[in-house]
Amino acid sequence: MTTPIDVPISTEPIRIGQFLKLANLAEDGVHARELLEAGLVTVNGTPEHRRGAQLRRGDVVAVDGAEARPA
Repeated sequence: MTTPIDVPISTEPIRIGQFLKLANLAEDGVHARELLEAGLVTVNGTPEHRRGAQLRRGDVVAVDGAEARPA
């Protein structure tokens, strides 16, 4: 298990698609959508498929072993 990287956000909540790009877990919006649709993204350990899902500070987002959280 890795320690999540804290990624500063300016507004809360933030949409997961935006956060994946901001945290460098996705290259762009299309890549973020593909990751979500493929079931490769979890939020607080639960699979997330909705591109518009809202994240709050402290939520842990994981993609392929990399973890980040809005801070």
